[in-house]
Amino acid sequence: MATPLGNPGDLSLRAKQTLEAVDFVLAEDTRRSGLLFAECGVEAKGFVSFHEHNEEEQLPIIISQLEQGRDIALVSDAGFPTLSDPGFRLIRALRKKGMRVSVVPGPSAILTALAASGLAPQPFVFLGFLPRKPGEQARLFAKYADAGCTLVFFERKDRLAMTLETAYAQLGQREVCIARELTKPHEEFIFGKLGTQKSDSAGKCTSDKHPINSVFPPENLLGEITVVIGPAEEFKATPKTQVLALAAWLAETEPDLKPKDLARKVSAAVRGWTAKAVYSLLQADEVSRYVK
Repeated sequence: MATPLGNPGDLSLRAKQTLEAVDFVLAEDTRRSGLLFAECGVEAKGFVSFHEHNEEEQLPIIISQLEQGRDIALVSDAGFPTLSDPGFRLIRALRKKGMRVSVVPGPSAILTALAASGLAPQPFVFLGFLPRKPGEQARLFAKYADAGCTLVFFERKDRLAMTLETAYAQLGQREVCIARELTKPHEEFIFGKLGTQKSDSAGKCTSDKHPINSVFPPENLLGEITVVIGPAEEFKATPKTQVLALAAWLAETEPDLKPKDLARKVSAAVRGWTAKAVYSLLQADEVSRYVK
């Protein structure tokens, strides 16, 4: 069940009714959820602690309670649980047992930041919290260098500048929106471009609260941060070498594929290539030896 990111008015009537009706609420931080419920006028019957450090040991207990006919709600500290917060393992375990799971939708930092960014919303990939080590970050960004999609992720303010430098090294210059304190009184959307962080003259940002000529990203940002990086500004089709490598791999792993079916599969997985163009490439290249 989704809970407000910051503005208590975002808790839906259905969410309030559900939270008051269930036997107990699984909360990432019971104290924080208790304060939120009090602010929203929710009278829950009880809380049970459920977070990343006790999720595995709590699973059998929760499942047992559900099998006894109890109704349970799951919330995170703010926003939509399971997407980056605890809950995925629980939902998966319940689905495997054929138990009913119902979602009460609501606030999401991912969608709020994406909608307000003005960057291409389709397709987009949510990366969650990024790895801490720059090398691991670099490998993650590299996977999406040619994907043609918008990237959304969470980052700590003290790592933000370094993360954007790593993103630039792997993705090239792209538009960025830094969304902070979503739905709260100090909500702010800061816009800039990857690759401009190190230069005071080029690294400019725009926002309602920072001067237009301030350095991007601004220093000493406060609050929770969601980052949206737009797709590449120039469309680049997947290189021929990658198309051929994928085709060769598919032809070996699925030897019964007919040439046109192989071409269709490859074109569905790469950027800028139609099935017809892939088929022509395969016929002209040595990979055609795999295509009988």
